[in-house]
Amino acid sequence: MVYKFIVCFIAGIGAGLGTGFAGMSAAAVISPVLITFLGMAAYDAVGIALASDVLASAVSAYTYGKNKNLDVKNGIIMMLMVLLFTLAGSFIASLVPNTAMGNFSVFMTLLLGIKFIVKPVMATKESMQSVEPKKRFFKSAICGVMIGFICGFIGAGGGMMMLLVLTSVLGYELKTAVGTSVFIMAFTAFTGSASHFAIGGIPDVWCLVFCILSTLLWARIAARFANKAEPATLNRMTGAVLVVLGVAILSVNYIK
Repeated sequence: MVYKFIVCFIAGIGAGLGTGFAGMSAAAVISPVLITFLGMAAYDAVGIALASDVLASAVSAYTYGKNKNLDVKNGIIMMLMVLLFTLAGSFIASLVPNTAMGNFSVFMTLLLGIKFIVKPVMATKESMQSVEPKKRFFKSAICGVMIGFICGFIGAGGGMMMLLVLTSVLGYELKTAVGTSVFIMAFTAFTGSASHFAIGGIPDVWCLVFCILSTLLWARIAARFANKAEPATLNRMTGAVLVVLGVAILSVNYIK
């Protein structure tokens, strides 16, 4: 039990920091850790990771929203498109053999982390607001379609893709990008975890509780710090967290 707690707590640290700082899905961290160190079935590990993502993303979104770093209107339209086209991508992927890209999200995490360190996102709320609302709404819908389809097709990378699209395509400043990303992830993770539990039943209850509480704690800490940080500091911290998590996940996969 002690070993199980330690593994889940450490997994929660990585997942919580990734969620609070960068809107990263907890599944990218928790799943490989539980599979490798606890010998858990992959389906159960993903279900626990998604369940951990729900509250962690929700509390992070609340923190970002309280600090006015959340775009609810465009976040909702992107969320709907992501949910809808994730289903479409999953269906098409089931018809095409050999489409798995297991390390896609890991390499995206590493590259995005390096990108934030080398070329930080320095957009401001003023530059965001200069974009015509209809144009941003249309772009949000199109980007949601793309993200949802790709995630459904390859089964990975949702949180990182949203952060990349929000900062690079839609021109969000970093705090609003992360806040909007975790807002979307709260709903997508809830949908995913509910379907996992409905199909496969409730997994190891202690692992579920330990992972949820640890991820929630560290996501709350990271989100509070991120909202008080200066843009340059936040870019460096986000980049460092992503690089460390990317290397750690690759190491865990190598051990596996």
